[in-house]
Amino acid sequence: MRFPCWLAASLIAFGAASAPAAASAALPAAAAAAIPVVVVPYVRDPVDKSYRKMIKGMDRFAREHALAPAATLRFRLLPRLPNANMSGISLRVAGDTVSLPVQVAPDNSFVIERNAQALREDAAVVADRRTDSMTWRAWVQTPGLAPGTRRLGDLRLECKVGMDAGLISNTSPLFAWLTNMLTDTDQVCGSPDGNYLFFADRPVFAVTLRAGEHSMVLPFKMMYAGGAQTPDSLPFCDCQVLLERSFYAPIWDRRWPDDTIVEFDYMDGPP
Repeated sequence: MRFPCWLAASLIAFGAASAPAAASAALPAAAAAAIPVVVVPYVRDPVDKSYRKMIKGMDRFAREHALAPAATLRFRLLPRLPNANMSGISLRVAGDTVSLPVQVAPDNSFVIERNAQALREDAAVVADRRTDSMTWRAWVQTPGLAPGTRRLGDLRLECKVGMDAGLISNTSPLFAWLTNMLTDTDQVCGSPDGNYLFFADRPVFAVTLRAGEHSMVLPFKMMYAGGAQTPDSLPFCDCQVLLERSFYAPIWDRRWPDDTIVEFDYMDGPP
């Protein structure tokens, strides 16, 4: 069948106009099929704790377990800000694709499980609230000790685990000396100039070391974060709301054996 020239020209023009419309109708489906699915990895907050470092701390505990042969290792959370809510804290290990819940005990202590995928993804240990509102600590504890006491060897190992695990979070320039030493665990835990801050369970009036017939009451300079905190420096210290519970222990002084008992005289105890 032959069409008049004007009709043929009209059909050709209509077909040319319809082709882009048909192509545009098919474009969304094709384009959608071509767009890859992007997995957005977990972006670590600067105050989140490194899973790799915490595993490194666990490795230190295993290597130097002789300091506290009967002790167990846990980590625990303590308040850092006055308004910190320490009830019902939820933790998880978060990586690019991995998310592992961490069970937190009523005393806010917990253990970290080893996971190869979380290590590969350089995961973070994340809390369900402001991480800088809490102080993170290693907790090395020998069972069977009398109430209100610790063991010096436990504290020595606790320092090494805590430093390797990257749990210290002082941020002020006043603590620059400590920041510069953070990569040298042995210097921090083995030098009088690298004192690692410990916390008692309750505010303390005095701390006494006892090893056989020898005893020593810690001097004031080893109590309450050295007694040198000011309103300007206190917000940068892990001890911000734990000042009356804080103390230094002579973990560097090998004249005091690992079995030395650290005895607390609590402020709310009997006179």
